[in-house]
Amino acid sequence: MNVKKRLLDGARMTRAIRRMAIEIVERNRGIEDLLIIGIRSRGVPIGERITREIEAMEKHAVPFGILDITLYRDDLTTIAPQPVVKPTKLPEPIDDKIVVLVDDVLYTGRTVRAALDALIDFGRPKAVQLAVLIDRGHRELPIHADVIGKTVPTDANEVIKVKLEETDGEDEVLLMEK
Repeated sequence: MNVKKRLLDGARMTRAIRRMAIEIVERNRGIEDLLIIGIRSRGVPIGERITREIEAMEKHAVPFGILDITLYRDDLTTIAPQPVVKPTKLPEPIDDKIVVLVDDVLYTGRTVRAALDALIDFGRPKAVQLAVLIDRGHRELPIHADVIGKTVPTDANEVIKVKLEETDGEDEVLLMEK
């Protein structure tokens, strides 16, 4: 794959995540009953960053959890002969909480559908919102993000690659061509 365009560098990614954190607080009129949950794998560090931004703004801790959706995927048989399931870690019950699911890229909507299925196994939240760093379009399911870092219209032959300091040693978002 070839790099077609650099969409975000580290500084622009930091600003996008900061804006997302502000929007989450504003749309929920504060942080009462708020629970941020990162979808494995790249949604986790993005969710942690959003949580830190909110805590810095509000001067109060915000619960953060991690959701593994491996067993809920509709393409489970095609991703690996024996997929690795990692633990889901929720800091508290989700019942009556405002859950903000965080992921890196929203594309077809299938990952979010799997996350919703997994989440419901843990309880009944008051509301579920979706925050994504990149929305690239091409939905196959009626799912939309409530909070978006950057919207990037893409073609079917393009791929979005999100690199994060925590996993890749640098922050950037690239538009790649197959």
